[in-house]
Amino acid sequence: MGDQVEMKKGCSRNWAVMLVAAVVMAYASARLVERVVLADDDDGAGQSKIDGDFAKALTLAKENYAGQIDTEKVVKSSVQGMLHTLDPHSSYLDKKEWQTFQNEQRSRYSGIGSTIAQRSGKVYIMSPFDGTPAYKAGIRYGDQIIEINGESTEGWNSQQVSNKLLGPEGTAVTVKVARVGASAPLEFRLTRAFVPLPSITNVFMIGNGVGYINLQRGFNTTTADEMSEALKSLHDQGMTALILDLRSNRGGLVDQAWKVANDFLYRGQKVVSMRGRPSVFPSRDLAANNTRPDESPLVVLINRGTASAAEIVAGALQDHDRARLVGENSFGKGLVQSVYTLKDGSGLTLTAGKYYTPSGRLIQRDYSNRSFYDYYLQRGDKEQLQLHHPEEKRTDAGRAVYGGDGIQPDVEVKVPSHEVELERVWIEPVFAFTRELVGGSIPGFPEFKIDHPADHNHQLGSSEFQISDKVVAAFKEFLKQHKELKANVDRVDKDLDFIRLWMRYEVATAAYGQEPAFEARLEGDVQMQKALAEIPKAKSMVEDIRRSWAAARSGGSRRD
Repeated sequence: MGDQVEMKKGCSRNWAVMLVAAVVMAYASARLVERVVLADDDDGAGQSKIDGDFAKALTLAKENYAGQIDTEKVVKSSVQGMLHTLDPHSSYLDKKEWQTFQNEQRSRYSGIGSTIAQRSGKVYIMSPFDGTPAYKAGIRYGDQIIEINGESTEGWNSQQVSNKLLGPEGTAVTVKVARVGASAPLEFRLTRAFVPLPSITNVFMIGNGVGYINLQRGFNTTTADEMSEALKSLHDQGMTALILDLRSNRGGLVDQAWKVANDFLYRGQKVVSMRGRPSVFPSRDLAANNTRPDESPLVVLINRGTASAAEIVAGALQDHDRARLVGENSFGKGLVQSVYTLKDGSGLTLTAGKYYTPSGRLIQRDYSNRSFYDYYLQRGDKEQLQLHHPEEKRTDAGRAVYGGDGIQPDVEVKVPSHEVELERVWIEPVFAFTRELVGGSIPGFPEFKIDHPADHNHQLGSSEFQISDKVVAAFKEFLKQHKELKANVDRVDKDLDFIRLWMRYEVATAAYGQEPAFEARLEGDVQMQKALAEIPKAKSMVEDIRRSWAAARSGGSRRD
């Protein structure tokens, strides 16, 4: 959703930016019903005119449109369209979306506690989270969801299934699944509960003293505490260098981003500057206050999905030469939103200011003169950069860095374009085979049969579930027997490295859950391999910083 700095109930009547009241017609009585109140700071005449114009337009549509009018949808699109004329990150969320948004900020949601995925037009359980209702009930990897509360899921997509599984804490939901090896469908009656949704999904030692932290799910209320615990755990295991993975982290709470950056920066080093309208969003600078920061050599992974609060962290570490950044340009969101709960239970995120990295970079991509969708799909970025040349800034050590197009990595490593195509071709056939393999339905592989709940506390060993030539041969035979998968058997040998890697990941997911299994996917990760190669340079950087700060403490000069 982006950077958020504060939560407010109701909405401010001092808000300087004029917003409108969205008004709807009641079907039976044709009277106006107030939906959202966002006040103007004039005498109300302009607002009344907007109310009237909106009501007239809606009345004409109701009386003359060829189909049915979905009033809720009309109101939502009206407010959403209005906000998108301001910028791409100001947004309106209906009641359900707002509840989901708030739960994500609190690092939790209410449901059965499992990830699901759509494969070949059906929806399957991928990984029940440890200790959740789904886990306790015995739901497993590969279970096909065929009914929810007695209603068939035939033809449903994963979002439709998810909507039925989510619900208020303490409410019941009945789920029927088809399981490999079971003669009849299995039925589970589950009581929904709050499910933890931590920001950090993986913490482990890679080898040679290198620790790994995957901070993927955004900066929420628990992120800083999770980071402190992760660092302590890795140091207890002998960590001497760290890879921090911020890829696909879409941002979140600014104060949590500040706290994470604070773990690695010295007291007084600026983390971020925020600038807004003085009457509503006073400008402020946030600086590190850590007298004993973590001094491990640090490499940070970023990509086009790294946004907002994650860019604050990456930008601060880069500007102070504290980390080597590896990967691809980040998303480029330098706008900060304040968030508002509206009186009908919906919500609003409204841009209140801009943030700048310590060197003074505004990393926000230009969004003028192109559509909302082109901006989010990142179409036309190169043309926009040619029109608006980014200003060059300098890191503490004098390296050139630039704004206007996200955070540029120190070492660019693009994901090979063929990997997207490989996933498109093979994920569904590999899943179909692995589901049968771990269910014990592929003869000759008893070592792969998994008939117990996933052990989420297990760390995947390098020798576990290796995909042998014998397994590959069984996979080829499986594809010949299942023409409906539309897989080209002759292509298996050509794409064998990817198939082995992804099949091992699927088996490990069945045995240990998606998070422990994630380690298997890193083996073929080209950005990860480059991050490991950059650790010696990261070590040199941190040694330079130590010398600089030692000189400062002894009375010498210090670079700021």
